[in-house]
Parts: sequence; C-alpha cells; structure tokens
Amino acid sequence: MSLTETTYWVVGASFALYVVIAIRSRASTTQEFYVAGKGIHPIANGMATAADWMSAASFISMAGLIGLSYNGYGGSVFLMGWTGGYVLLAMLIAPYLRKYGKFTVPEFIGDRYYSNTARIVAVLCLIICSVTYVIGQMKGIGVAFSRFLETDYETGLLSGMVIVFFYAVLGGMKGITYTQIAQFCVLIFAYTVPAIFISLQLTGQPIPQLGLGGTLADGSYLLHKLDHILLDLGFQEYTTALRGSTLNMAAFTASLMIGTAGLPHVIIRFFTVPTVRAARTSAGWALLFIAILYTTAPAVAAMARLNIIQILEPETGQALLIEERPAWFKNWERTGLLEVEDKNGDGRIQYHADPNRNELVKLDNDILVLANPEIANLPNWVIALVAAGGLAAALSTAAGLLLAISSAISHDLLKRTLMPQITERQELMASRLAMSLAVLGAGYLGLNPPGFAAGTVALAFGLAAASLFPALFLGIFSQRVTREGAILGMLSGISVTLMYVFQHKGIMFIPGTSFLGDLSPNWFFGIEPNAFGVVGAMVNFAVTLTVTRFTPAPPDEVRRLVERVRVPVS
Repeated sequence: MSLTETTYWVVGASFALYVVIAIRSRASTTQEFYVAGKGIHPIANGMATAADWMSAASFISMAGLIGLSYNGYGGSVFLMGWTGGYVLLAMLIAPYLRKYGKFTVPEFIGDRYYSNTARIVAVLCLIICSVTYVIGQMKGIGVAFSRFLETDYETGLLSGMVIVFFYAVLGGMKGITYTQIAQFCVLIFAYTVPAIFISLQLTGQPIPQLGLGGTLADGSYLLHKLDHILLDLGFQEYTTALRGSTLNMAAFTASLMIGTAGLPHVIIRFFTVPTVRAARTSAGWALLFIAILYTTAPAVAAMARLNIIQILEPETGQALLIEERPAWFKNWERTGLLEVEDKNGDGRIQYHADPNRNELVKLDNDILVLANPEIANLPNWVIALVAAGGLAAALSTAAGLLLAISSAISHDLLKRTLMPQITERQELMASRLAMSLAVLGAGYLGLNPPGFAAGTVALAFGLAAASLFPALFLGIFSQRVTREGAILGMLSGISVTLMYVFQHKGIMFIPGTSFLGDLSPNWFFGIEPNAFGVVGAMVNFAVTLTVTRFTPAPPDEVRRLVERVRVPVS
C-alpha cells in the first residue's frame, strides 16, 4: 500500500477505537461527566494523565525545540521545567485537592476563599490559560492531518474537532479518561518505535537514550560529531549552546515548573481516583509513563538534526542541488513548514547559519519528529504510526482542556454561582452544551489563531504560573490568606504577564504600538515573554500576602477546611 493508504488505515483504526470507547463510556451523571465517578484505577489514571499531559507540544514540538530553536543544551529547560513541574504538582497540589474531594479547581478556590468573586476570577484565569493552550493542540491536529492525510489544514482541523466533539461531549471525563488510556498507548508506541529504528541505524544501539551517548559507524561519538558539524556550519555548539541569558533560562524553567503545577486540566485528573492514596500512586505511575517520552526526546532531537544535516550538507562538501532534493523535502514544502530560497543563484541548498548565504529560510520545529521516519527511510507503517501518535497527543490534551473549560462554565459559573437551583439533569445538559461551545471556540481559534499564538504552549504555562498556582499553594498551606488577597493576587499576576507578552508583540490595544512605549522585546532583565510567568507569580504572591496583612482573617470554617485538606491521609 502507498503511504497515504497506510496512514488512512492506521489513523482510521485509532479513531474507530476512540469512538467505540466513547460509546461504551457514556456519562450518565454529573459525577461521571466531571470526575469519571471517582472510580478510575491508579495505573489507568496514570496512563490517562500522561496522555493528557503529553500534548502536541510534547509529541510533535519538544524534540524540534530542543534540536532546532534551542540548539540542544538550551532545550533542557523544557525537560527540567515540565518534568520538575509535574513533581511539584504530585507533591504540593494533587493529594490535597483530592482530599478536598469535589470537582474543579475554581470550586476549591471559591470555597477556600469564601467568595463567589474569587470563584469567577479563577474561572476567568482558567479559561485564559486553557484557551491559550488549546490553540497549540488545534495547530498540531491541522498540521498532522494536512501532511499525512493529504488534506488542507482546515479540513484536517475540522476532522479532529469532530472526533473530539464526539467522545468529549458524549462521555465527559469518563469517556475522555478511557479514550486517553488508548491514546497513551498509541502515542508512546508511535514515538518510541521510530526512535529505536533510527538509533539502530546510526549507533547500532536499540535504546535511544543510550544511543544518544553512543558511537557512530565511523567510531566517533554522535554528540561530538554533531558539535563539530554545527560549528563548521556557523551554528553554536550543540552540547553547550544557551539561548538568552542564564537568568532567562532559570526563569523559563521556573515558569514551566510552577505553571505545570497550576494547570487545571491536569489537576482534575487526580479527582477521578477513589482515594488520596490512589492519587499519590497514580501520580507516580504518570511520572513513569511521561519519562518514557521525555527521556527519548533528546535522542530524537539530536539524531534527526544529524540526519538532516548529513542529507543537505554531505561530507563530500558539495551541497545538495535544489532540483535533487529528496521526496520528503518536497512533501513538507507543500505544508509550508519547510522552504528554501536560492539567494546566490548556485542552485544548491546550503544549510548554514550565515543569513547572507543560500540557506533554508524556514525549517519548522515540527519537522524533526513528524518528518523523522521519512528522512531515515523507515517503512510506511512507521510513518503512519507517527501520524496517529501526533493526532493522539493533540486530541487527548485538547479533550482535557475543553473539559476543564466546560466544567468551569457549567459547574462553577452556572451551578455554583448563577443558577444554583438547577437539577443534576439540567446541569449535565449544560455541561454538554458548554463542551460543545468550547469545541467550536477552539476550532475557530485553530483556524484563526491570534497574533500572539506562536508560543502558545509555553505562554499557557506562564499564565497558569502567574494566576492559579499561587492561589492554590497559599490556599492549601496558609490559613491566614484572605479572599481579598487571593482575588487581587490572581488579577495582578495574570495582568502583568499578559501586558508583558502583548507589548512584546506590539498589539496592546493599538496595532504597531506598545503599551509601555518603545521598549526592547525582552526589556525586563532580558527575560523572554514565554519565561515571564515566574515574574507574574512573584507579583501574585507579593500582592496576595501584602493585601492579606491589611484585611480581616478568614472565618473559622475556612480555617477548618484548610486544616482538613492539609492532612491528606485517607
């Protein structure tokens, strides 16, 4: 069979599996819709959490960020930030919120800070973070469809929306959980199989993590050779390159860490297990499952970068003729993710860091993972498997994000605030309607991404770090923090972060202008907008604690709630 036919079969089979699971896992109560009835086994929840966590950014983009944008060493911010953040979540947030025992993050914030205003502010922050994050998932769906199923981007995105709509609206958290278990199996198999093949080709080592430090056929070490080739081409050394300052790297890592611990669509996964002990256990399993992909990504990044360079700049010293570029190159040119411009008219592709030479003018990060099997001449079924894995990663996270959004709207805004008299049946209908609207909204943003959508995933973590994490952390570990402090803290943290991002993009209110005047893009100590979340979090903490000192202490029942939540022993 051709690659297209094979891909349709593999992707079609995975979609059929998701639909069957959704039909068999249809939610019939609000508890099943929001938290899957709180009856998910810890290992199963660990797999679902891993799939929810490993988004299109992890599957499609992370290796590209490590291998291209951050040129190796600098990309370790993603590995340290996202993995370390999950440890923070498992230790500081998840067990305590499971002990709290209800449905959503805004519900905890509303009860802990004894205020519907705090609940509404938390819903607003949740929606901003989740919508920002879901844009990246929609892009991943559209890119994977458009390349491997030979459709246009819009058709691919709409097809993905239909699948998410079906199992998310029908099954709620129950359907999403069991679908995510299947999606984890698909995506982890799809990620590791090509990595094993390519590691065997280059180093003879079947374990990619060991192949990264292994030797090539000529006896040289893989990373040592990659360093020398990149230096010859004018790039930074792969194993020591650092993008930006050390302060920026530390800020980016911290922003990703605390943002991870504040992401609501991951936190609510721990509401689905029966006990606090099960929440801790599922966190451990999820970390193990996540580590499989996260320890493989650096190997994929380095090996794919080496393969691309050796094809475009062979050791003979004669750059590849443009007319003789390989089939995979032409295939990706059609997507717009790979472009070449013959600047000096010599008819050759010179992959070089010098902008004055003939060079690849566009090599998208997503190329490294999605094109990796084609570049290495792997069988069609492996290429098709990668397409299915990329779609599984994007769909699983999109579903979790959309559930977090719809639950916040139907449960926290409607049931707990605006219309507390509605029945459970009416609330379930409202949940499904909210989910439907969330899917449509996500699809619209995927088709018409805003101007600041380039770094949406990292930005989403920064916004969660600046808004929700301080409120959750202080709400669990301090009895004294007041509603006024929490409300003003969340608003100030997310506002400062959004202003820094928007003025950097020059779209604060008036196109082509900056809210703070004519400033350099990273004017605050060289910190990039995607790393600014940690500064927003510090502002949030400072405002919350300062206002708390000048406002009345919380009532006794709130203090008792904190004491009960803080002893997660059941």
